[in-house]
Amino acid sequence: MLLSVDAEKCNRDGKCVEACGRHNIEMNDQDAVPTSVAGAECSNCGHCVAVCPTGALSLDNMKLEDCPDIRRDLMVSVEQTKQFLRSRRSIRSYSDKPVGREKLNELIQIAGYAPSGHNARPVQLLVIEGSKAIRSLSSLVIDWMRLVIKDYPDLAERFGTDRLFRLWSKGEDPICRDASHLIIAHAKSGGMAREDCILALSYMELAAGSLGLGATWAGYVMVAARSSPPLIDTMNLPEGHECYGALMVGYPTLNFVRMPLRNPPPVTWYTSE
Repeated sequence: MLLSVDAEKCNRDGKCVEACGRHNIEMNDQDAVPTSVAGAECSNCGHCVAVCPTGALSLDNMKLEDCPDIRRDLMVSVEQTKQFLRSRRSIRSYSDKPVGREKLNELIQIAGYAPSGHNARPVQLLVIEGSKAIRSLSSLVIDWMRLVIKDYPDLAERFGTDRLFRLWSKGEDPICRDASHLIIAHAKSGGMAREDCILALSYMELAAGSLGLGATWAGYVMVAARSSPPLIDTMNLPEGHECYGALMVGYPTLNFVRMPLRNPPPVTWYTSE
C-alpha cells in the first residue's frame, strides 16, 4: 500500500487509523501525519480515503478526484428507504424491447459497489442477450429437468415440472420468462465467492427499478448450472469458476401500485449479563 498524505490538509484526527479494518495505518504521535505500517497488506477498500474530512489522504490506486463527496441532499429518509425496499418486486413478465448496453453497463457499475469479503472482488459477469440465445439456454434447462424426472422424482415434483413442461409446450418460457437479458455471476470457487456473487446480483436487482427495468432471480438456471453438462458447456465459464447466481433483466410489462404484506422474520434476542 502506498499511502499519500497532504500534511497541510491533514488535521491529525486519527479517523483514518480507526477506519482501517486491517490496522495498516498508524500515527506515531499526536503531531505526526498518518503513515503506513511496515509490511502492511492493503485491501484497497478506500475507507481511509472516504473517512478523511479534509481530503488529505489518497492511495496509489485511489486518487481523491476519483472519490466524489457524499451528497447529503441525496441521502434518503427512513420512510423513503422503507418504501424503496418494500416496493421491490420480482419481475416475471417482460416486454420484448431490448435493453441497451449503455443502460446495462450502468446497472453493472452499481453492482461493483456491493460488499465483498476482504474486498477481494472476485465476481465476474456473463451477460446473455437476445431472445434466441436465452430461449436456447432455457431449452437446456428443460432438457435437464426431463432427466431429473427419471432419477429424482421427488425433486421433479418440488420443481413442478409438469406445469413447466406444459407451459413450454405452449411456446411459453417458464425458465427465463422471455427476459431480454440474463446476467450470470460467476467466480473462482473458494473464499467468499458465492456470497460476493449473491451480493452483486442483489445490488443489481434493487437498482433495476431506478433505471426503469425489472429483474428477478433465475432459480431454475442456477440449479441446473450445477449439474447439467450441456448448460455448463454453453456458459463456457473460465476454468475453476462456478455459477453462483443468475438474474433475469428486462423492461417490465406491469406497473405495481401497492406494497403487499410480508411477515417479519422470527427473532431471538441474546443479552449477556
